[in-house]
Amino acid sequence: MPAMTDISPFLKSLLSSAGLSGHESPAADLILERWRPLADEIHTSRLGSIHALRRGDAPAPRPSLLLSAHMDSIGMMVTGIQDGFLRLAEIGGIDPRLLPGQPVLVHARQPLQGVIAARPPALLPDDEKKDALGFDNLLVDVGLPPRRVAQLVRVGDLVSFANEPLELGEGILCGHSLDNRASVAALTLSLEAMQAKSHAWDVWFAATVQEEVSYAGGATSAFALRPDLAIVVDVTYAKGPGSGGWEYFPLGGGPTLGIGPHIHPFLLKRLKELAEKLEIPCAIEPMPVSSLTETERVQLSAAGVPTAVVSIPIRYMHTPVEVAALADIQRAARLVAEFALALETDFLDKVVWDD
Repeated sequence: MPAMTDISPFLKSLLSSAGLSGHESPAADLILERWRPLADEIHTSRLGSIHALRRGDAPAPRPSLLLSAHMDSIGMMVTGIQDGFLRLAEIGGIDPRLLPGQPVLVHARQPLQGVIAARPPALLPDDEKKDALGFDNLLVDVGLPPRRVAQLVRVGDLVSFANEPLELGEGILCGHSLDNRASVAALTLSLEAMQAKSHAWDVWFAATVQEEVSYAGGATSAFALRPDLAIVVDVTYAKGPGSGGWEYFPLGGGPTLGIGPHIHPFLLKRLKELAEKLEIPCAIEPMPVSSLTETERVQLSAAGVPTAVVSIPIRYMHTPVEVAALADIQRAARLVAEFALALETDFLDKVVWDD
């Protein structure tokens, strides 16, 4: 497989856009621009998910593989205006402990820069000082008089994180929305890597919507495309301060392969064997009840789709300062691309649930 391009400029552009769940257009426009020249066919679903096809060269009707990663991000919504300050509710799960002091963009009648603020600690009651502030105690300050705020802002306006991505160290990137723009970057690398290669199966690449709130994009895209097999690419928890249990995996240590009731054991076996052959470090990630990704919705689409999940470790998930290693993104990209390229025309005959 040819050397992979430097994905960091594209990923940084995704991390500098909004694209909150249900309002993914800013990210979708960037993805469409990048994917369109790489695909044999590309279209947008009724809900806004992007579907890009690389046609196989086996005789029709060909089996198809779906490679899916959600493009939406967490964020906030204005729920009220109090003396010119904006009250908030979360869209998707957000860790509020890291919110005070964060720069945000209010998507009002005109874009407004703001910061998330809270009451000074010295003025908090003693029984509240020991607790992390919740959304009831957080406000957005846009620096305008109350009357002007009332003219520009409406209840329901979106609020997105406005911090730009940072390179923390060699090959380490920090920013909001790495969940799950890191996986969109991985699918982009896979799509690029398949350009000069022949493959038997049709391969659909999907950037799906609304995963953070309902898994709607994953469910509807799988239903519409009716793939024979699917791999969901998402993120998982990387080891960090106070995060060293079995649920966490080394940053820069390679992607994880999920194992659990929603993961087809034959696909897991083949992915594991392929990773070993390619010398791609991988860890097995237990998912005993739920994958916390759109995998379940894809698996249960129509009559059922044998599905696997490949995850990229990130630190500080669901905060504005998520951290990922570019090497893990590249490894995940190579693994799913090589899997797609290696699918034989009779592969489906071998796919049996035998754990």
